[in-house]
Amino acid sequence: MDVHKALEICGGAARRPALARLGVNDASLRRAVRAGLVQPDRGLYALPTASPHLVAALRNREVLTCSSAAAAYGLWTLPTDGLRHVYHRRRESVSGGAVHHAGLLLPPASYQPVAALADVLIHALRCLPFAESLVMVECAVNRGDMTLEFLLQRLPGKRNGKARAVLEWVDTGADSLLETLARTYFRRAGIRVETQVYLERVGYVDLLLDGWLVVELDGRHHAEWKQVQKDHRRNNESIRQGYTALRYYYSDVVFHPAAMVSQVLQVLSRRQ
Repeated sequence: MDVHKALEICGGAARRPALARLGVNDASLRRAVRAGLVQPDRGLYALPTASPHLVAALRNREVLTCSSAAAAYGLWTLPTDGLRHVYHRRRESVSGGAVHHAGLLLPPASYQPVAALADVLIHALRCLPFAESLVMVECAVNRGDMTLEFLLQRLPGKRNGKARAVLEWVDTGADSLLETLARTYFRRAGIRVETQVYLERVGYVDLLLDGWLVVELDGRHHAEWKQVQKDHRRNNESIRQGYTALRYYYSDVVFHPAAMVSQVLQVLSRRQ
């Protein structure tokens, strides 16, 4: 197999034994190095685009987990502290600047130093703040890659109370982490929330609060004008039908949720 293709399968970086299992021989590696392939350490090879966390984990013989393994599974994530979250069978061997997680239930991934999905989610539930762990778990549950029952069975006792409390808010049907977060923040404020509701001549709206307040969520950084026009027409039609419509963006939901909830409560109180 081509060296670059093998490295892509391994997530961008790998040690020689992992590449050998994919059919890459030593002669191919030597040619690739002469052609400019990065070699961060003895027996370690990486593409220029390889994640620094992945390279560090391979160098230190660690297994990535928690938020550091989210990208390997395509999970939703929020901005993190940038620390490397890892498992190592000898905790004292974990280098500075990394967060160590104890114990693995399942074998790690085959070609990457990444914990199994179940371990990644369990570590996230025990380690991360509420919102960060919620979006990771809900993404996996929505895709059918994980079930709440499986996680609950492996989080017994008082020490896992915080983790189980997050699972109480996991739901299905969300199209994005923004929908997951907004829905949860509104429900925690005591608001009745329906998700992905179909309105005649409007289409599906992200959230419908108390049966009449439409909330649309937009994660785009640079909106196209045609889409903006379409969104405005949808809002106009929903208002014509007697609904009220509000729109929130990534920064509102992720960085200013309290202000968003407060504004929504003010609007709902007027109808009441």
